[in-house]
Amino acid sequence: MNATSAGALLLCRAEPAAVRPAAQLLRERLLLAPAGRNWSVLVPEGKRWLDGDHPVDRVVAGWATALAVGADWPVLALWWDADRAGYTLAAGFRSPVGYIWLADGTPAGEDEAMRTFAARLGLDPVLDVQALEPMTRQAPEADARGRLLALAEFLTRTGLRLPAGLAPGEPADRLREVARIRPGAEQIEGAGRRDAVWTEPDVVEDGPLGPWLCGPRARALGAAQLAAGVSLALWAARRRSGGWAFAGALLIAHGALGLAYDRLRAQD
Repeated sequence: MNATSAGALLLCRAEPAAVRPAAQLLRERLLLAPAGRNWSVLVPEGKRWLDGDHPVDRVVAGWATALAVGADWPVLALWWDADRAGYTLAAGFRSPVGYIWLADGTPAGEDEAMRTFAARLGLDPVLDVQALEPMTRQAPEADARGRLLALAEFLTRTGLRLPAGLAPGEPADRLREVARIRPGAEQIEGAGRRDAVWTEPDVVEDGPLGPWLCGPRARALGAAQLAAGVSLALWAARRRSGGWAFAGALLIAHGALGLAYDRLRAQD
């Protein structure tokens, strides 16, 4: 994979105010911006795949799954590299669903994934599924980027409006430059649970992130992440899927850390 050509966008079906606390728990540098009616977009820095050997699809699958667990809104990760492009849709405790196209646009996923995709986004099971079916068929004029652009255009019927310049297929640094100057955009620095332990926990817990760090909501989120991570890791082991195993490990780590931090603060 040519890492410099890789990139991703995380589309959350919720307003930025609802997305912000969950995004901070990822402990990643992200830009958060409005993306239409009841949609937000997270633009990652991209260092996980630019500086390391983690494929972009594996990284964003873990992020999307971690964001969606414990939330009442789904997360759609659009990703691309030099060889492929695709999406991962995460919603609650259910196993994520994804689809892949090769660089020339050749479908490399299962038709059932598109139907599941439509169902989890609350789309029309007949008309919208029929509109998605061409994306599962060979189309000589559509390359991988074209497939993602078509998917984003399709989702405008749900209220999605990607800000101008935030188009799938662009390099990660260019996407961040565009997102940074958009009205309503904000930097998510990723002050997560681990950071709170070593800095000033009282200050952090008095802020908007507080309910997600300790207390009933934090315990529910931690338990949900831990349970979902174990289930996902076992599912990935049975299918020998390294990508989903990575996502499961990320969820287990987040859940265990959250529960440990809540217990630590309860003893203070």
